[in-house]
Amino acid sequence: MEALLLGVGLLLGAYVLVYYNLVKAPPCRGIASLRGRTAVVTGANSGIGKMTALELARRGARVVLACRSRERGEAAAFDLRQESGNNEVIFMALDLASLASVRAFATAFLSSEPRLDILIHNAGISSCGRTREPFNLLLRVNHVGPFLLTHLLLPRLKTCAPSRVVVVSSAAHRRGRLDFTRLDRPVVGWRQELRAYADSKLANVLFTRELATQLEGTGVTCYAAHPGPVNSELFLRHVPRWLRPLLCPLAWLVLRAPRGGAQTPLYCALQEGIEPLSGRYFANCHVEEVPPAARDDRAAHRLWEASKRLAGLEPGEDAESDEEPQPVDPGVPSSLSSPHPEEPAASEPYTSPQSSPDLSKVTRRIPVKAEPEPQAS
Repeated sequence: MEALLLGVGLLLGAYVLVYYNLVKAPPCRGIASLRGRTAVVTGANSGIGKMTALELARRGARVVLACRSRERGEAAAFDLRQESGNNEVIFMALDLASLASVRAFATAFLSSEPRLDILIHNAGISSCGRTREPFNLLLRVNHVGPFLLTHLLLPRLKTCAPSRVVVVSSAAHRRGRLDFTRLDRPVVGWRQELRAYADSKLANVLFTRELATQLEGTGVTCYAAHPGPVNSELFLRHVPRWLRPLLCPLAWLVLRAPRGGAQTPLYCALQEGIEPLSGRYFANCHVEEVPPAARDDRAAHRLWEASKRLAGLEPGEDAESDEEPQPVDPGVPSSLSSPHPEEPAASEPYTSPQSSPDLSKVTRRIPVKAEPEPQAS
């Protein structure tokens, strides 16, 4: 009996150590009040995205849930309005697998919303499921769609600067290896899906890096955020039904709840003083180094140019010409860090207010020597 109790005690002690050192997420504090500011969160009808949207709404932001499913998106908006006490939570349709839908969302948003202070790319998929497309669906949803959406919304982000873009990535980017000769080839089979998912997460990190270069001096900063191991729909969506009863209790023990997974994206969106770290990768609410493939500036620029082609952007098309910026209400300051007068959350399945410190600091990049560019085979 004593040996049994000792074994149980050791197991519990080991679990506590693992939980508090690897599983439990540090809380994001950041800006307390977002009154008068607008945030867009993609894939916010469940999981990490819904929890992210909830925290933004609790801080008083106007939050747009950009989701593919109208039924689930409107239900999530209703839930968040009830839970946060903030009626400024709305749904707008967005299917990142469709470039036409991305453009339609941007057009609708720019015509109806005068501000955009925070753009969080949370939506993503880990598998193609039963869908078969003549393109790389994982890269389209996880990277190309967000790339195009960012491009189309940049004029509004610049108008409302200082503003932020957060791209939810993953530690899986460390396994990614981009092959520019076959970026958009269809993905078939689970092995290709695993590789394509890792590649798309590497694309997220490189995109964020190049975006920071493109936006230097504009007041718009951007960050890649790893939510950590999260017990969300993305984890269980493609697990066989017969296996779920076995995995669910294990996932509850060793994976973060979606609220925990939302902390690092929220940190990147709200934390004061991280502007000089624009373009960097964050995990557990602090900046983290990435492997050479994820800090290769030549590869990041090459991906940027390839993404423009995959997104259907014309060679001469510039983000500045995609929108005639609408005049912002002169009575409303345009700084992310200055509160405005008070106004009246992972991934979407594919199948008391106070003044905040000034965030308008100069953005600078920390140069990193680029790795030699691999030759296409």
